[in-house]
Formats: sequence, structure tokens, C-alpha cells
Amino acid sequence: MPVGAVVVDASGRELACATNAREALGDPTAHAEVLALRAAAIVHDDGWRLSGCTLAVTLEPCTMCAGAAVLARVDRVVFGAWEPKTGAAGSLWDVLRDRRLTHRPEVVGGVREQACSDLLREWFRGAAGPGGPDR
Repeated sequence: MPVGAVVVDASGRELACATNAREALGDPTAHAEVLALRAAAIVHDDGWRLSGCTLAVTLEPCTMCAGAAVLARVDRVVFGAWEPKTGAAGSLWDVLRDRRLTHRPEVVGGVREQACSDLLREWFRGAAGPGGPDR
């Protein structure tokens, strides 16, 4: 699935980027957001606490990825396409803004929404053909 994520620090410097690798790695947790957060934590000055950082992703994060963003203490989550079936930034759930949690990042959704949605739509059209969704 064509989902990409990037983590940038407060100055806008890219710390890490990743794409969805769930099928390639056979790992249900290998979402783009999780992989980017893990890689950013390795190079960030404050380790796993990604304070001052922004996570940007092409698709609204799922519950797992939203939880990872909260636990990583990112300041902001920016995403493109809304995901009404599994989205956890306002579509189905709102994990990122849940007042019961100790950290709530700023959420900016719908950035370049049409371009991100078109990319996913085209991929799913192709996924239905030869090779299926794992290609």
C-alpha cells in the first residue's frame, strides 16, 4: 500500500522517512509511521522522545500508528488522505486528541488530500489486477 511518512525536527530537517513495508517484511507493525518514528528516534538528540518533531504521513494514522506518535511525544501529526475505515485522527477514532492521554500532539489533516487520495485509489485499482495487493 503506498503510504509514506517522514519525521522532521523543529527546524524542518528530515530525521527519517519510510514507506509501508508490512507485506515486504511480513510484519503487521511495519507501517510507514512506525518505521519512520523508530528511525528518527535513533538519530534524534533526545532519543525516543521526539519532542519538537512533526510526523507527516500520506494517510490518516491507524490506532497503532496514532498511539506510537503519542508515545514518541511528537508535537504535530500532519496527514493527507482521511481513512474512514481505520483512521485514528478523527475519522473513526481520535486517539491523537484523547484528553485521557498524557500527550496530545497538534493534528493537521487533509493536507494535499486529493493527491494522496488519488495515489491510493490508483494503487487499489492496480492491486485488483494481476499480482494482487502484495505487489
